[in-house]
Amino acid sequence: MNRKLIIRLGLAAAAVFVVAYGVSPLLAARSLIQAAKTGDEKALERQVDFPAFRASLKDELNARMMVEMRKDKRLGDSGLSGLGMLFAPALVGGAVDAFVTPQAIALMVQEGRAPKAEIKRQEPQEPKSDDKRVRQSWGYRDLDTFAVTLTRDDQPDEQVSLLMKRRNLFDWKLAAIDLGTPE
Repeated sequence: MNRKLIIRLGLAAAAVFVVAYGVSPLLAARSLIQAAKTGDEKALERQVDFPAFRASLKDELNARMMVEMRKDKRLGDSGLSGLGMLFAPALVGGAVDAFVTPQAIALMVQEGRAPKAEIKRQEPQEPKSDDKRVRQSWGYRDLDTFAVTLTRDDQPDEQVSLLMKRRNLFDWKLAAIDLGTPE
């Protein structure tokens, strides 16, 4: 009798662990979204790994900028393309460092768009009645990465994926962004 009880308790404990392990990013993502929607800066500061997020955003924006420069034939013909490719990462880096703040994260979640320089110091605003809806889809990318993908109804081809990274067994932080593959 005691042996069966121990086995059942062990199985129950394992089941609780697996459920908690699997559900923990959902709870963290919901908490992040709620903090962003309410403009709770303190909660956002706790839930975002700002150095990792900034590095990820710099990489994404630099990749997009390089693709755009290669596509612009005027830059290639004038010889400015190479010069632009040299200076672009520094310009992007400085801008990202300056404007990725809790307010910018909140606005990005509310609007379903990547942060832009002009939102640097704006306070989160209440959604207007004529604003387009932002849809969310959630899912694991791997065991240690959970994505919250934001898609606007008025721009269904453009997505922003907020990547939550596991910090320990049950703790998750927003640590990266995926703006989609540049074309």
